[in-house]
Amino acid sequence: MDNNSTKLLFLSTLLMGTILSISSNSWFGVWMGLEINLLSFIPMLTNNKNSMINESSIKYFIVQAMASTMLLFSILLIQLKYSMSWESKMIPSMLVSSSLLLKIGAAPFHFWFPEVMGTSEWLNCLMLMTWQKIAPMMILSYCIQLSNFIFIIVISSVIIGALGGLNQTSIRHLLAYSSISHLGWMISSMVSSENIWEIYFSIYSLLSLILVLIFKQANLFFLNQIYTASNMKMEIKFMMFLSLLSIGGLPPFIGFLPKWMVIQSMMEMNMTSLMVIMVMLTMITLYYYLRISFSAMILLYTENSWSLDIKNKNFNIILPMTVMISTMGLSCTSVLIFMH
Repeated sequence: MDNNSTKLLFLSTLLMGTILSISSNSWFGVWMGLEINLLSFIPMLTNNKNSMINESSIKYFIVQAMASTMLLFSILLIQLKYSMSWESKMIPSMLVSSSLLLKIGAAPFHFWFPEVMGTSEWLNCLMLMTWQKIAPMMILSYCIQLSNFIFIIVISSVIIGALGGLNQTSIRHLLAYSSISHLGWMISSMVSSENIWEIYFSIYSLLSLILVLIFKQANLFFLNQIYTASNMKMEIKFMMFLSLLSIGGLPPFIGFLPKWMVIQSMMEMNMTSLMVIMVMLTMITLYYYLRISFSAMILLYTENSWSLDIKNKNFNIILPMTVMISTMGLSCTSVLIFMH
């Protein structure tokens, strides 16, 4: 009980830190919110029973503290040297952007992200992939400019997200690289429109939630567990299959909707070459999702009658409902658009 109450306390301060960052009207308030958020998340990462998790929480702390220091330094530099319209000047905007990109784990500042994800519990992984990205990305969207620097960040995020996940055996590592790839898309959508990246982020968060719930419920951490899981019902495998394809961005699923919006806005801005590269590299991420899905569906080992059944009572209605939303979402929105 005591553990739960402390977790609840840290969770509330974590949420407060993010809200403070987003709603602050000064750079100092932004920095302070990010610090509160970081210091609340560290105790949630730690676990007395597992030293590996503690190691990853220290890695997370060092990286985030470095990013916060860098942000504070760049803010002070801006206050001293550049008074107005610093966003258009290369050095200060690069400094601020780099510190925020390090916080969210976009390539080439991504090295800590798969490491921390690989040893964390499922719910902490979900927090890392979704909530912990909100504040830095909001702040980044205020001062982002289309420059060569952002162009390189987008390309490298999509490349590393695609190639990094190819020979992974850990599901958490795989989701981490997928998250890096999605970050590339989100950053490119920020340049054209505030609304598009918010829609992208919301849909990505929903799909991540579905996947994490499935993996947590079935207690899966590695790919070979999916293949040999005799205690995993066919329906759950099928829901996982649909959710993976949706987060990969295959057209009939709702995961394709934000990508479609990004492609359209980038075409309107004459950024065709970048868009083509991104789409081609996203095919690779879709390939490794398909690989898991087909292997899980086809390699159905003879299910032993004495194998223990997983406790699938908690999400009896919630999971199928959310998977239905992720499956049918794009067709529903398409119909609505055509009707208008």
